[in-house]
Amino acid sequence: MGLVKERAGARAQRLTTGIETWVDREVAGCEFKDERLGRRFCKLLAQIGSDMGQSIPLVCQDWANTKAAYRFFSNERVDEADILCGHFEATRGRVAATEGPILVLHDTTEFSFKREKPDLIGLRARRQDARSAAS
Repeated sequence: MGLVKERAGARAQRLTTGIETWVDREVAGCEFKDERLGRRFCKLLAQIGSDMGQSIPLVCQDWANTKAAYRFFSNERVDEADILCGHFEATRGRVAATEGPILVLHDTTEFSFKREKPDLIGLRARRQDARSAAS
């Protein structure tokens, strides 16, 4: 329980130290089909931005907010362009305000799950099952 309170306190501190300003700038160019969707997106972005890398249920902190987040992402009136247009506009503004070179970094990591001997996949599970059956 202490970790949850600690996380919530750290999250609240991040929210009051400029993340809301960042969210406002980032979504300024968004045009959702309904004003309520825009408000929900701002709230959701602030929640996710306050604890980057965490799962939606963890950053939303309760079932109602988690369900609202998933409902937002599955809403037929919201598409990728609606979500990203504000970010693209904000990015253009940041690029225009920058003098000198701009580095565009991206991750090209690829994973291959191919194996030289695919018949060995799951071998450990079979051994455990055999041990269980022998007991």
